Amino acid sequence: MGRPLSVEDWIISDFGGELDGLWGTMMQRVAGFHSKHSFSNKSNNGHDMGYRIALTVEELGEFSAAITKGKTKNEISEELADILILILGHSLALEIDLEKEFHNKMDIIMKRPSITGGLGIRVTNYKKID
Repeated sequence: MGRPLSVEDWIISDFGGELDGLWGTMMQRVAGFHSKHSFSNKSNNGHDMGYRIALTVEELGEFSAAITKGKTKNEISEELADILILILGHSLALEIDLEKEFHNKMDIIMKRPSITGGLGIRVTNYKKID
């Protein structure tokens, strides 16, 4: 088997070799959660990306509220973990090797210049508008 992508692949994987143990542990745990609740079953809509995006927007709102309402660091970190779990789940639903894509994207953005605008610094491939 190549690198695990699906829920089933992650459940049975030993995530050895080129995979980072931390990444593999997180993916395997999220895959276990997806398997436990049968998210891939079409009648459950758990892998429906429209539904998943709506959940992500909801979790981003909860994270934003935790920041703007001055919640504790523990409450903020819990909301951030919810977002990470959803993102990892998105990669399972789409069968995307997110670890590989993460490193590919980092290689690209590390070459980009930063631009300082009215709201602060950003690193983008777009040109600053004067």
